[in-house]
Amino acid sequence: MNDDPVRARRARIDRASRLGQRVGYGCYAVAVVAFFVGFATSYSTALVTLIVAALAVGSITLLPAIILGYAVKAAEREDRERGA
Repeated sequence: MNDDPVRARRARIDRASRLGQRVGYGCYAVAVVAFFVGFATSYSTALVTLIVAALAVGSITLLPAIILGYAVKAAEREDRERGA
């Protein structure tokens, strides 16, 4: 059992980071699929709105998720190096 509040908080941040990365990359996938659907057919206003919205939400979600993911990994690595 992990009773250390710092490690427990770090684990919560790691879970949120992984979820944010899944959501962000998922939004990018939606944007790419929608782009190629529009390329194969025609770009309607709704389709362009979907592409732009998916890219915006993906970017807003993915940036902090990636940064937090790296921060958690660096903190874990530092703990291992210090023997904590």
